[in-house]
Amino acid sequence: MLSLLKSLREYKKEAILAPFFVSLEVFLEIFIPYLMANIIDIGIKNSNLPYVIKLGIVLLVMAGFSLFFGILAGRYAAISGAGLSKNIRHDIFYNVQNFSFKNIDKFSSSSLVTRLTTDISNVQMAYMMGVRTVARSPIMIIMALIMSMRINFKISLIFLISVPLLAIVLISIAKLAHPYFIKVFKNYDVLNNAVSENVNAQRVVKSFVREDYENQKFKNLSKNIYDLFIKAELLVASVSPATQVVIYTVIILILLNGGTSIVIGDMTTGQLTSIIVYALQILTSVITLSIVFILMIIAESSIERINEVLNEKTTMENPKNGEKVVKDGSVEFKDVSFSYSDNMQHLSLKNINLKIESGQTIGIIGATGSSKSTLVHLIPRLYDVTQGEILVGGVNVKNYDLEKLRDSVSMVLQKNTLFTGTIAENIKWGNENASMQEVENVCKMACADEFINEFPNKYDEQIYEGGNNVSGGQKQRLCIARALLKNPKILILDDSTSAVDTKTDARIRQAFAEDLKDTTKIIIAQRISSVENSDKIIVLDDGKVVGYDTPENLLKNNTIYKETYEAQKKGGVIDEN
Repeated sequence: MLSLLKSLREYKKEAILAPFFVSLEVFLEIFIPYLMANIIDIGIKNSNLPYVIKLGIVLLVMAGFSLFFGILAGRYAAISGAGLSKNIRHDIFYNVQNFSFKNIDKFSSSSLVTRLTTDISNVQMAYMMGVRTVARSPIMIIMALIMSMRINFKISLIFLISVPLLAIVLISIAKLAHPYFIKVFKNYDVLNNAVSENVNAQRVVKSFVREDYENQKFKNLSKNIYDLFIKAELLVASVSPATQVVIYTVIILILLNGGTSIVIGDMTTGQLTSIIVYALQILTSVITLSIVFILMIIAESSIERINEVLNEKTTMENPKNGEKVVKDGSVEFKDVSFSYSDNMQHLSLKNINLKIESGQTIGIIGATGSSKSTLVHLIPRLYDVTQGEILVGGVNVKNYDLEKLRDSVSMVLQKNTLFTGTIAENIKWGNENASMQEVENVCKMACADEFINEFPNKYDEQIYEGGNNVSGGQKQRLCIARALLKNPKILILDDSTSAVDTKTDARIRQAFAEDLKDTTKIIIAQRISSVENSDKIIVLDDGKVVGYDTPENLLKNNTIYKETYEAQKKGGVIDEN
C-alpha cells in the first residue's frame, strides 16, 4: 500500500486530517470509562446527585465531540480514498498510453480492465478502512491498556497475553489466504477476456450456433473463481470466531479476577466496570484491525497487480531533443532484423535491405505469416528493430520525436477500429482541427462519401460498438479517410481494402495516384490487382525479401509473384466478386 500512497498528491491534506480527527475521537473515548467509574464509585455510592449530573453533562459533551470528530474523520477518509483511487486509475491509464506494442503484448486488455476497476476498488476499500483504523486501533489499544493498568495492573496483564496471541493467529491466516486471492484475480482476467471475446464476437457465436459451448465455458471459468474464493473465504472466515473466543475468554477472566478483587477490597465496582469497558475497547479495536487485515489480504494481491502496470517501463525511448521535422517520405531499411522476443534465434524479419524513394507507391505481397505487417510496423516505431536501422527522410527513426514521426507516417492497420461517436468525430482523429471541407475531401478520396451521404444524418451519423453498424468495407474506407486527414509523408495500408470490391479498390488507388503524388504509399495486399500498378513490389517469404522490383520484372523473374499472379488471374471472375 505504501508504494501507492504517492498517488494521493492533491489529497494529502485529507489523508492527514482523517487520522488526526480519529486521534481526537479516540482520546475523548478513552476518558469516558474513567468518568463512568467516578460516577459509580463517588456519585452513586455516596448518593451525590449534583456530582452525577455534573459528570453526566461532561460525558454528553465528550460523546458529542467524539461523534463530531468521527464524522469529520469519515468524511476526510472517504475523500482521500476516492482521490487515491482516481489518481491510481489516472496513473495506470496514462502509463498504458506510453506503452509500446511490446509492452501491450505483455498484458491482455481484460487484465488491464480488471486492474483499473476491481483491483483499484479493493485498494480504495482497504485504504478507507485502514486510514482510520491505523490511527484509531493502536492508540485505543495503548491508551486503554495504560488506563486499565492504572486501575489494576494484575488484571491488565490478561490483555498483554491475549493481543499478541490473536496477532499470531491473524498473520498465519493471512499467509495461507494470500496465494488464493492472487489466483482469484488472475482467473478474473481470464473470465473478463472470455466475456469480452464473446460480446465482441456475438455474430460469429450465433452464426455457428455455439451459445451452449460459450455458456459452458463461462460456467467453468466462473466455477473456478467460486472454488478459489470458497477456499480463501473459509480461511478468512476463521478470523471472526478466533477473535470472539479471545474476547469472551478475556471478559470471563476479568470478571473472575475482578469479582475476587472486589470481595477482598482491592477494587471497586466502578473500577471493574471501567476495566470491562476498556477491555471491550481494546478487543473491539483488535476486531476492527482483523477486518482491515482481511481487506489488506485481498488488497495486497490487487496492489501487486497494480504495481506491475505502474512499474512497467516502456521499451521504446522517446529522445529528449528528437528531430521534429520529417524531410520527405523516403524509407530505407539497413540490415534490419527483428524478433518479438529479442531472441536472435527466433527472427520474424531477417537481414532486410530496402530503399524506397519519396512519393513512390510500393506494394507488399507474401504468404500468410511472411511478416508483411511486422515490416511496416517498424517504420512508425510501433516496434523497434532488434538489429540494424531504419531511416525515414534520411534520419534514423529512433532519433525522431515519436509524436512527430507518427504524425508523418499514417497507418491503416489490418484490424480496423472505429470509436463510439459520429462519423466526423472518427475521421477527425486524423486531425482534430480539420475543417468539414477537409473531412469531406478525404472521404471522397477514400470513396466513403457515397455511403456516408446515404445515412440520415450524413457525417453526424453515430458509430456504435467499434463500428458494428457499418459494413467491413465501409469501416475500411472510413479508416483510410481518417489516415488521409493527417496529410502524411508516408501512407501505409495494411491489407486495408480486403473488404472493398475491386472496382472501388481501383478508384481509391486512382485517387491516391492523382492527389498523393508526393506521399510515399506502401500497400500490403493479398490481391495482385491492388498492387500491380505500384512502382515496385516487395515479395516476402519467411521474413526475408525474396523479390523487390517492378511488377513487370517480378513477373519474369520471381517465382512467388508469378505463381500468385497466375493463380489469381485464372480465378479472375471469382476475384472480381
